Amino acid sequence: MTVLSQIFKLIPRNLIPKLANDFGIDRQSRVFSPTSHVLALVFGQLTHALGLNDICDTLRNHCGLVSRIRGCVPPSRNGLSHANRNRDAGMAEKLFWEVLAHLNEISPNFRIQGRRYCALPRRFKRMIHVVDSTTIQLIANCLDWAKHRRRKAAAKMHLRLDLRSFLPNFILVKTAGTHDSAEALALCEGINEGEIVIFDKAYIDFKHLWRLFQRGVFWITRTKDNMKYDIVGQHSAPKLNILRDVVIRLTGQRTCVWYPETLRLIEAIVEIDGKPKRMTFITDNFTWAASSICDLYKARWAIEVFFKEIKQTLQLSDFIGYNENAVRWQIWTALLTYVLLRFIAWQNEWKHTFIRLFTALRGVIWRCLDMGSVLRCCGTASDPVRMRGAPEQAYLPGFAPI
Repeated sequence: MTVLSQIFKLIPRNLIPKLANDFGIDRQSRVFSPTSHVLALVFGQLTHALGLNDICDTLRNHCGLVSRIRGCVPPSRNGLSHANRNRDAGMAEKLFWEVLAHLNEISPNFRIQGRRYCALPRRFKRMIHVVDSTTIQLIANCLDWAKHRRRKAAAKMHLRLDLRSFLPNFILVKTAGTHDSAEALALCEGINEGEIVIFDKAYIDFKHLWRLFQRGVFWITRTKDNMKYDIVGQHSAPKLNILRDVVIRLTGQRTCVWYPETLRLIEAIVEIDGKPKRMTFITDNFTWAASSICDLYKARWAIEVFFKEIKQTLQLSDFIGYNENAVRWQIWTALLTYVLLRFIAWQNEWKHTFIRLFTALRGVIWRCLDMGSVLRCCGTASDPVRMRGAPEQAYLPGFAPI
């Protein structure tokens, strides 16, 4: 069984046909089945394919091995392009969440112990969510649906990340023209009472923050420069890097109505990339130490690590389709590939980076090797191989000493 087959085996056998039937895709497919379609796109992510021809030619050259993966067939260029353009990308989104739920079901510790962010304060035992977005650049003259600026086009992925497992809990793929605060309500819908959510000031919407407060959710964010407020009390005295810790009340014409309760404002010196920077935070929690609030917000930068991992390894910079549906297919299969690789890393107790895991498996994608054995061989301590030459090789021909 090839490494590609072992990766694809993590997707339940009957799941793709079931979803294809639910979305009416099975009626559109004759030779190029939905399973073959998903395999082609996952393969394109694993190999960082350069385009449609790269995917189709490589799969055709390995058609015998491809057919052993649930009877899949290599696509034609037009067939793959047509499938990306016309088959409902909602199926790819549903497939991602179903596979993630399946992996959590067969291995519950994957969600709990998947991969804890190293900078996350260990004194917090409750679930911590981080909300942020990343912009995915597209080609403006080909993608009118995603016009962002005059000469630019982009899609935006809004994401809620669980810092305990470093896995996404909620994802929205929108055009970049949508402001972050407009998606805050949907992103935080599934957060339960007593849990923590951290987000940047771009997501500030005081009506939304008031709803979170009423639901018993603890939230932390930065202040906007134009936020109007009055200081109504001192929470704690300044100490070390904490410049002030006060109780405030919003005084803006609308914000005082949207959020009628008091807030806690903390101004502190926070180290960023080795340099001190003054930052101001607001929160609805009046119990934790000011230093804990700062540490929690610093943990928000974990989501930047997540975005960096998927953008540097998966195929999210070059797109094989131009219309909105094709782009969504590629984004969701990229996220699906990420989750499959993360599960493999957790199963094999992988200690190295995600990028190294990706390259280690990509190099043996068509080999019939045990995936666990391949990963166990990576990074093992061994003496480097040294090339030794004969003494006469140190001299030019005809000039060796007699």
